[in-house]
Amino acid sequence: MSVSDDQIEHALELFDGVGPLTTRKMMGGLCIYSDGVIFAIIHGDHGIMIKGKGDFVTELEQMGCTRWTYTRDRGDKAGGPTGMPYWTLPDSAQDDPAEASALARRALGFL
Repeated sequence: MSVSDDQIEHALELFDGVGPLTTRKMMGGLCIYSDGVIFAIIHGDHGIMIKGKGDFVTELEQMGCTRWTYTRDRGDKAGGPTGMPYWTLPDSAQDDPAEASALARRALGFL
């Protein structure tokens, strides 16, 4: 599933408080950067996701955020789930630029 212009506009508005942002299409979606550091993505199937690392991962999990996982294709062998370092935004941050930007700044502190 591709990422729409409306989804991109919404995400950039949510993270406007982070500072100047740049984007790049990749991973089937759009990566969002601050000062050259990727801190969030827009995934075609999962929406806006924030990058987790270190102790921030525990915080995301405590907020009920879900990690992006997929089953890796290993040819003729059954593959297991593979976790990516991105979690869904909490529902409360989906339409709250102050909360979304605060989470982005927190993520950037661990990257």
